[in-house]
Amino acid sequence: MVVFDSVTRRRVRVGPDIGKAKLYACGITPYDATHLGHAFTYVSIDLLHRVWLDAKLDVDYAQNITDVDDPLLERAAATGVEWRELAASQIKLFRSDMEALRVVPPGVYRGVVESMDDVVALVAELAQRGAVYQVGDGCPDWYFSVESAPEFLAGRDLESDLATFAERGGDPDRPGKRHPLDPLVWRAERPGEPSWAAPVSAAIPAPPDSRGRPGWHVECAAIALKALGADFDVQAGGKDLAFPHHPMCAAQATQLTGQRFAKAYLHVGMVGLDGEKMSKSRGNLIFVHKLLAGGADPMAVRLLLLDHHYRSDWEYTADELPRAALRLERWRSAARVAGNAASATGQFDPSAGIRYAGELLNGVRTALADDLDAPTALAAVDRWAKKPGTNPAATALAVRVVDALLGINLG
Repeated sequence: MVVFDSVTRRRVRVGPDIGKAKLYACGITPYDATHLGHAFTYVSIDLLHRVWLDAKLDVDYAQNITDVDDPLLERAAATGVEWRELAASQIKLFRSDMEALRVVPPGVYRGVVESMDDVVALVAELAQRGAVYQVGDGCPDWYFSVESAPEFLAGRDLESDLATFAERGGDPDRPGKRHPLDPLVWRAERPGEPSWAAPVSAAIPAPPDSRGRPGWHVECAAIALKALGADFDVQAGGKDLAFPHHPMCAAQATQLTGQRFAKAYLHVGMVGLDGEKMSKSRGNLIFVHKLLAGGADPMAVRLLLLDHHYRSDWEYTADELPRAALRLERWRSAARVAGNAASATGQFDPSAGIRYAGELLNGVRTALADDLDAPTALAAVDRWAKKPGTNPAATALAVRVVDALLGINLG
């Protein structure tokens, strides 16, 4: 299994030959779930999970939920919905959409709120190591010093990074910071916001009754380390997490453990609509649950997503779903016709399945092993659907291949 590692900018082999593979995916902030950008990310990551399962690996897969964060609190205030209620409803919707799209669920699915003890402990340990300092008056905020993690700054384009950092939630111009890229790790309590007891560290003389909530990057570091430990195989997420989120997660975790955070990073492309990236801030979202409520087959939705390579940026157009639905029907029709013909023969030779459907099996496996090339894998199924044959074992194997590796139910 080879993927393009977004950090080293080269193709790398991921996962062991035998034993346990470890995968961490950065999850949603639960509002505006689930748009096609979300779906493309998690269906793409699902392919990696399925390839590892097909290789008979034991997969430890963890995913977080950022269930307390500024955008969630802002949406709750704007809509008059209590923030916990909003988060719970959106998490339920997201998981329902993932089930409909047949995304194999992670073994560990943890929110920040339920992980607060782990996050607080990590921040306290970073402070004890001198990697955290305070900025502000009264009850100040806590920041991670990127200069305490030299590997983070090595070779970076500071001017470009500062612009991206500011665009994606950072505060490079805040007075008092040691370095403009230092990320927030603990936000002191503000009126009307949820809060928890602040980390306790002799290195930072915070009042004993001080409260607040964690910054974004340290949450994923804490949850991933708790679930998987250091030096796991892949950290995955949308391309917009390639900076600053993933490097800052890694810098904080590495400062704590002295080991690599992840061996490789998989970043999924952005989905656009009407010439712009599909995003919550722009409001140009296509929602999975609305497509399904409008009568779309969830397998057609999954198929239209798989028709794009995971690293590609692409724009959703109105003809994509009908085109995917037609393709799905061709595949299902081939399975039905072949199955009916096979039943009429009364013959069943299990070993013949490998001989007759081996080209499909090998084609799909080879494509997915080569940087999760889903479009090439779909083309292999297209070729089979044109000449599915009549051997019952071959038909059964073809249906299993499409189901197990691509997640498409042909029933």
